Formats: sequence, C-alpha cells, structure tokens
Amino acid sequence: MRYRIFTVMLFLLSFIASISFASNAEELAKATQNPVSDLISVPFQNNIEFRVGPYKKTQNILNIQPVWPFRLNNRWNIITRTIFPLISRPAFYSTENRTFGLGDTLFTAFLSPKKPGAFIWGLGPAILIPTATDKTLGSEKWGLGPSAVVLSMQGSWVYGALINNLWSFAGNYSKDPINLFTLQPFINYNFNSGLYLTSSPIITANWKADPSSNRWVVPIGGGIGKIFKLGNLPINAQIQGFYHIIRSELGAHWSLRLQLQLLFPKT
Repeated sequence: MRYRIFTVMLFLLSFIASISFASNAEELAKATQNPVSDLISVPFQNNIEFRVGPYKKTQNILNIQPVWPFRLNNRWNIITRTIFPLISRPAFYSTENRTFGLGDTLFTAFLSPKKPGAFIWGLGPAILIPTATDKTLGSEKWGLGPSAVVLSMQGSWVYGALINNLWSFAGNYSKDPINLFTLQPFINYNFNSGLYLTSSPIITANWKADPSSNRWVVPIGGGIGKIFKLGNLPINAQIQGFYHIIRSELGAHWSLRLQLQLLFPKT
C-alpha cells in the first residue's frame, strides 16, 4: 500500500513540476511559507503516520486549516489560523475498532506588524477547543497558552519557527491535565519557477507524560513543493517525509505529509 502512495505522489509532483506560470510564482511561494503573511489560504494537510499503537497500524490525520488575515489599522495585522483535524485512529486494544471523526480544534491569532523589518514576527494566543466527536480522538479539555512566530527572508531562503505551549484550564476533570509544547522550525529554498525545497518538522513535548521517556516526539526530514495554477486559482502542493528519531512508546515511527493549499492572493 505504501509503495502505491509513493508512486502516485511522485507522479503528481512530476506533473506539478512541469507546470509554470507568472514570474511572481517565487514570491507567492515565499508568502505561503510565512505564517503571518497577508494572504487568505485554505491548506488541506494530510499526515499519514506509520506503525502507530501496540499493533503498529497506520493513522491518518487530515488538518483543514483556513488562514484569514485582518487589517487592524495601518500598522498592525491580525492573522488567524484554525485547525480542524479529521482523524482515523487505529485500535489500541483488542476490544476496540478503528475510530474516525473530528479531533480537538486549535485556534491561533497572531498580532503582526504590517511593515516588518529584517525579521518578521507575530504574537498571540493559542486556544484548544474540545470538539472531538469521540473520547479517543481528543482531550475533553479546554486549553490556552501563548503562541509566537519569527522568520526571516534572505534571498531565496525563508527560515524561522512557530512555537506554542498549551495548558488546560477547564473541561472533564476526570481527564489528565494538558501541558503540551509544540515547536515547528522551518527552512525553505525557493527556485524562480515556484518550485522549492522544504523542511518543517513538528516537535512536541508532553510535559505530563509518564514515564518521561514518552515526553518528546522529534521527527527529521523534508521534501519539495510547487506553486501551480488550476484555472485561475493558485495552489501550493507539497510532500514531506519524516523519520521520528525520538518518539513515545506507541507513537509513529515515521510519517508522510501531503498538502494542497488553496491560495487567494490580493489582486
């Protein structure tokens, strides 16, 4: 099954790489790599996680994460990002079946300068909303914490990091409290055609994990992406693969990320 997935994605990326359009493709690619750019977009990010749980099965998480910027005044923007995860979780016990449904929703809002300097940054809250349709797909907790992003664009390079930490403050008190740290460093190299190389692993630390050896998840890897047009609609397509060099006992050994991002640049 996994080989068929790779074959399909390699064909897709070969097709995408053969398409070119306007000379602003590289600038549009850079805008998609800036989490606080003034760009309306709807990314569909599918994460296939392999060898999850005691039976080493596949888990799939489709993150639908619309990004909507707001102009606060002549100096500041507010960039909102909402992540709706659709999860297909394998059974962890012999009495369970595979579970599919909506997980907990994560909302972030970044206050960012409209005209940044050499470094682009944003600060704001991250809010976890217990929207899971099954108890195995979410925490049953409300969470809140700070979120920040900083990045720089130097020629063809775009690099930076997203960071947040969430603490639970309400919800089902019979459930374990949340104290979850997330760091997403990213580095991209852009070519003139809108083709780019990318690496953006998501590193997490569950400070409440017991035993502490289950605390960190650290993937390494990367991939490629391409800006192309479907009719008049710009689209950002991307594929990345990661090996999890540090993982929890029941966590994924490696993962494949496939993304299609619908772009709505200003005209």
